[in-house]
Amino acid sequence: MGPDRITEMTTQISRLLAVRLGAKGHDLESRVASRARVLPRKVRKAARLLAEAERKAHAPKVARQLDPRAIETAYATCRNYLEPLGAGDRLRGALLNLGGSIAFIFLVVGGTLLAAMLWSGMI
Repeated sequence: MGPDRITEMTTQISRLLAVRLGAKGHDLESRVASRARVLPRKVRKAARLLAEAERKAHAPKVARQLDPRAIETAYATCRNYLEPLGAGDRLRGALLNLGGSIAFIFLVVGGTLLAAMLWSGMI
């Protein structure tokens, strides 16, 4: 596992923290620190492990000492917790989209009926 892959993982988890939980900061470590009280202990520990791995990954001698299986497990733990968050917003968006579609259909059908009644002389 190279430093590019570890950086990609930490970037994604950092982005999810910012989007889903509103974490502040520029890197994963500062974002975890800003939302540490909200995160469950297991997820917080995994995110800190990822931040530490990112710091160590850029030094070639130290990078060989990193455990790729532990890093993958930490990444999966963080991702599995953070991705489902925001499901309520996605559901609300889907319902608003459905309501807008139904309203558009009613407008089209009502306009067509009005036009047909005007054309036939009923109004």
